[in-house]
Amino acid sequence: MKQNRSGVTENISVSMPSELVSELRSRTGRRGLSGYVTEAVRHQLAMDGLAEIVAAHEEEHGALTEQEIEAARRELFSDENTERGAA
Repeated sequence: MKQNRSGVTENISVSMPSELVSELRSRTGRRGLSGYVTEAVRHQLAMDGLAEIVAAHEEEHGALTEQEIEAARRELFSDENTERGAA
């Protein structure tokens, strides 16, 4: 493991389709690949956590209403949501 600005890192091996790796490298260059993947994994973990919160809420209180969903969108995406309209 090595130390970097965000703490200790660990090298891992991940298999991906070649075309996906090519697109990643074209967007990030070789040096930016790890940072890009790290941020993608952080994002996915956050989304997984959000899904767990929603599932627990719905198990206790029933399905979210359209009003609750829209309020959550406004809270989560604020300016972004108003620019793209309600999804």
